Amino acid sequence: MKIQKKMPENFLWGGATAANQYEGGWNEDGRGPSIADILTGGSVDKERRLTVPAPVEGEFYPNHEATDFYHHYKEDIALFSEMGFKVYRFSVSWSRIFPNGDEETPNEKGLEFYDKVIDELEKYGIEPLITISHYENPLHLSLAYGGWKNRKLIDFYLRFAKVLFERYKGRVKYWLTFNEINMLTEPFGAVFCAGMLDEADNNESTRYQAMHHQLVASALAVKMAHEIDPENKLGCMLAYHNGYPYTCHPEDVFFVQQYGQIHNSIAGDVHVRGAYPGFAYRYFAEHDIQIKMHPEDIQLLKDGTVDFVSISYYSSNCVSLTQENAETTKGNGTVNIRNPYLKASDWGWQIDALGLRYVLNQIYDRYQIPIMIVENGLGAVDEITEDGQIHDDYRIDYMRQHIEQMKEAVCDGVDLLGYTCWGCTDVVSASTGEVKKRYGLIFVDKYDDGTGDMSRKRKDSFYWYKKVIESNGEIL
Repeated sequence: MKIQKKMPENFLWGGATAANQYEGGWNEDGRGPSIADILTGGSVDKERRLTVPAPVEGEFYPNHEATDFYHHYKEDIALFSEMGFKVYRFSVSWSRIFPNGDEETPNEKGLEFYDKVIDELEKYGIEPLITISHYENPLHLSLAYGGWKNRKLIDFYLRFAKVLFERYKGRVKYWLTFNEINMLTEPFGAVFCAGMLDEADNNESTRYQAMHHQLVASALAVKMAHEIDPENKLGCMLAYHNGYPYTCHPEDVFFVQQYGQIHNSIAGDVHVRGAYPGFAYRYFAEHDIQIKMHPEDIQLLKDGTVDFVSISYYSSNCVSLTQENAETTKGNGTVNIRNPYLKASDWGWQIDALGLRYVLNQIYDRYQIPIMIVENGLGAVDEITEDGQIHDDYRIDYMRQHIEQMKEAVCDGVDLLGYTCWGCTDVVSASTGEVKKRYGLIFVDKYDDGTGDMSRKRKDSFYWYKKVIESNGEIL
């Protein structure tokens, strides 16, 4: 029997962004500050800094203006439509709706902005996919409550989610509760995921406690969304940590299994299966991680399982227990061992398209529910050439390889819902605070020193992706 490598009918092709990295308008129309608004710029060699408790005069905060979707949303959504998007993944800025995060009533001006965004998407027949919380906790919740280590944030989050579910009932079907929730297994997640700004909170016990609170909040939000509108489809979102054994030593091979269990499957299992797996309890016991759970939490988690799994996938790495001095490299929120068989981006993220097929099979074998790839892309330095164009063949090659492996995974039997490349326009990098690390298929005239007129320009990848969508993945 000949296998036809075709994408499913009605496959959701599109792109993804996040409010804190793209939206701008940080202090307009009643919006309050978020944790992203006190993060300075940085680079591949220079860490971003937090200026607690507020922005400091003279410092540059790239997320304040970002690449200004707030004032360019009509133009940008028209460009998404020109590419043929079926779906657009974006996040709602929590502090635009609840400026401090703990108010009783929402900021109507903030909601009106997202009303207009969804109006434009409907105009072009583009399905919204909303991430409720994407690395953008209101700053007040960090300063007054300590971030997600505090269980009180569950109620504040649910109030925020309820407003969105009710406001956009019948208009938004697909939702993600938290972005890359499993980053809380890494030090990177303390600030970005949990809004915990005190360095003393960046330890495993506190991060796992914060993740537990988010898992409970997610389960309650899923249950609420289904009750408000049975047509709602709720997903979890994992930053998939794809590790290979650095050697074939049995200890390294077994360590890879443990690495995946801890960094991917604890959060994934709770979201999809509704319970912590046995290896999580062993890991907690052996690492003196004390999680305070309420008696009702066990049932709450069972009652709030998700409808689909979504992932970010950019790269892979190697891990080892037997090699102490192996060369390391960076990835998405991680630092691990460099794989000698892979090339890497200028930021050290190793390019491994076959790894995406491996990951999709791994997830689907475990959970047997639909999967969506909601982040995948290449951060690179783009140059405008003498002909006034951006010839980003390197990005096209990256996307082509990954989409080819995505098609292979579908042939393997994986139930794949959609693919939203990161990011469809240039945005501020979360990890480094740079615009120089460009991901977009649309070039935005904005630079790391804050200059630029915000004009938009189609890259070669824009036209290539348009053809891919038109052919439902046949032309690669």
